[in-house]
Amino acid sequence: MKKKTSLQIFLSIFIFSMLCSTVVFASNGDVDTGSLSFGAMTILPPLVSIVLAFITRNVIVSLFLGTFSGCVILNLNGFNIFSAIFQGAIDFTYRALEVLSDPWNAGIILQVLVIGGVIHLVAKMGGAKAIAEALARKAKTVKSVQLTTWLLGLAVFFDDYANALIVGPIMRPVTDKLGISRAKLAFIIDATAAPIAGLAIISTWIGLEIGLIGDAFSSIGINVDGFSVFLQTIPYRFYNILILVFVFITAITLREFGPMLSAEKKARKALKREALLERVEKIEKTHNELEPKEGVKLSIWNAIIPIGTLVFSSLIGFYYSGYSSVMNGADVVAKEVFINAPFSFSAIQEAFSNADASVVLFQGALLASLVAIIMSVCKKIFTISEAIETWIEGMKGLLITGVILVLAWSLSSVIKELGTAAYLVSVLQFAIPKFLLPSIIFILGSIIAFATGTAYGTMGILMPLAVPLAYAINPDMSFIVACTSGVLTGAIFGDHCSPISDTTILSSTGAGCDHIEHVRTQIWYSLFVGAITIIFGYIPAGFGVSIWIILPVAIIALIAITFMVSKKIELEDNEKVSAKSIEA
Repeated sequence: MKKKTSLQIFLSIFIFSMLCSTVVFASNGDVDTGSLSFGAMTILPPLVSIVLAFITRNVIVSLFLGTFSGCVILNLNGFNIFSAIFQGAIDFTYRALEVLSDPWNAGIILQVLVIGGVIHLVAKMGGAKAIAEALARKAKTVKSVQLTTWLLGLAVFFDDYANALIVGPIMRPVTDKLGISRAKLAFIIDATAAPIAGLAIISTWIGLEIGLIGDAFSSIGINVDGFSVFLQTIPYRFYNILILVFVFITAITLREFGPMLSAEKKARKALKREALLERVEKIEKTHNELEPKEGVKLSIWNAIIPIGTLVFSSLIGFYYSGYSSVMNGADVVAKEVFINAPFSFSAIQEAFSNADASVVLFQGALLASLVAIIMSVCKKIFTISEAIETWIEGMKGLLITGVILVLAWSLSSVIKELGTAAYLVSVLQFAIPKFLLPSIIFILGSIIAFATGTAYGTMGILMPLAVPLAYAINPDMSFIVACTSGVLTGAIFGDHCSPISDTTILSSTGAGCDHIEHVRTQIWYSLFVGAITIIFGYIPAGFGVSIWIILPVAIIALIAITFMVSKKIELEDNEKVSAKSIEA
């Protein structure tokens, strides 16, 4: 382990040293950015970030060194490397301050933190656990238990960590009694964690996603609302959608394949069940971060009211913010839509497209926080001081997201000033077939996320490059949206497969499954859905096929191929488990 760590440090230092020593050889390239022309050297900042992400598996270090290397290049004057490093360090601090001073960026970071506080309050009040237990009581058969676990994963849409730590411990005793393997439970948890959180319009992911999207589109001179583009990417998030459909299909048909088939057969036969459970219990770890406060009376209203407030107030806020923006703007056609039919589909679409999402979500999260605090105090769960401390404690877990955002935005500003995207466009726009670009972006995102174990950092590295390249190759908005989706979805796919992903680790922990067993059984399912995502999703999207044709065809293909390669676990292998066995 020490040798491996030393090697990683040496390689990191070597790459960065080579960078600092080779920038002096930057020649005048094809891309002009003001009075500076760096040619191929413009690709070094994102390249450093990607390479170091593989070597160190630390996204923060990778993003920092990538950004810093760009600052050094920008401040290089002749052969004075030491001066460039010194000035680059100063430049980096100013960039970080500049991105934080932007109202949109500040709003994104604040709403991410505040939503984290709301989630923590809801969990400690016992609301999330109450909903989970209520649904678990409805499950009586192998099918219904798997479907209930799936529905619970969808219900805990607001955060992938919360999903893994809430759903697993609740459903684990039920799945054990019915002979469902811990590996299958871990897979269902993992497949409904990041995939659903990445799609939800109210989640701890939304701030990062719309922030990166808005910044990337600004770099190509298109002033769009990041939230409206995010909404447009949802039908193109093929892996997220297909993996959710795949879990549903395998649950209702009891069909499996690969290592998961063996795991399920062994669990159904229940051979040496007690020894198996005893072995698994030894590897379980206790995670109290989202456990309710001791002694609290569980109530589903402790979750429904605060989360409902967040969702409802945000929806109203989106409409009002968009309405105000349109009525104060110069778009006469949009104004007429609101005047003639203020609550029509077109008016609502216009409102959401023009809303200031960062402000609205921040305001909605603040209101939900206030409601949760008042509820916890009125129900005597917390004192006011305890409630506020719990709220702040929830924010701490998302500070890392704020750091990644600041570094990603800083890297984006460096890339923009260097002209990296413009250089890549000039080199690649005639080298890459148009129809393959969404698939290439998806694959690259998945590789980076698999190596680093984080979807957040992958999105931060790729988004500033993918959008300008897509725009140059094909300026059609649907094509750009498909490529944007490729970044977001590829990051989640790679994260889902990665054994070092936080969500993968928490899913195996929550299910009480051996981590290697979880990775070994899940990766075949992930790769299977990933292949269908490319073949029936991003390749047709690259050809410009309508999304309303692609998505149904991809779902039908998924179902058909699943039936072809899978095998149904026969009833005798289920030991004819019924509700009576649960009560026993």
